[in-house]
Amino acid sequence: MITNVIALPGLDRVKNNRGWFLLLGILLILVGWVAIGEAFFMTVFSMRILGWLMVFSGAAGAIHAWTKERGWGGFFFDLVTGILYVVGGFLILSNPTATAVVLTLLIAFLLIFEGLFRIIAAISVRAPNWGWTILHGFISLALGIMIWQRWPVAGLWVIGLFVGISLIFNGWSLVMLSMAVKHLPAHGAVPAKDRDS
Repeated sequence: MITNVIALPGLDRVKNNRGWFLLLGILLILVGWVAIGEAFFMTVFSMRILGWLMVFSGAAGAIHAWTKERGWGGFFFDLVTGILYVVGGFLILSNPTATAVVLTLLIAFLLIFEGLFRIIAAISVRAPNWGWTILHGFISLALGIMIWQRWPVAGLWVIGLFVGISLIFNGWSLVMLSMAVKHLPAHGAVPAKDRDS
């Protein structure tokens, strides 16, 4: 018997459109698998998107600074920042493969340092379930070392692989959401005990 019910705003709309959430989730999963299979293409594609985003955002920032901020003390800083974004974006677009190789090395070092930090912090603090934090740290550390050992070749596929994995997990979350809302009571209500578990 359900005694406590928590209302979640907008959940009725999700329930009424659960088929679209399911379809989008399946589509993201399929695209994710394609991205993993074509990791090099996805890596270069991601770098091109990053480059164009930097160009457009930098141009917008520079134009805004030139037209709206000329009387303000931070005008020059904002203008130069926008120009640097544009230049950086065009550098990425001119050689997306080299950019991916450099970013992959940064990802490897970030994973290594994150893993070491998590392990040291977990051993030092020993919070509840600290064993899981140590496991997370060792996985991050191992991934970072594996990428570093395979660098620079890893730079041609690691980012595309990560994008593919992210798409798959996003897709599964939408699939699970569409299945979960099917069994909810009317008016977007969720049993409190189900939400806590």
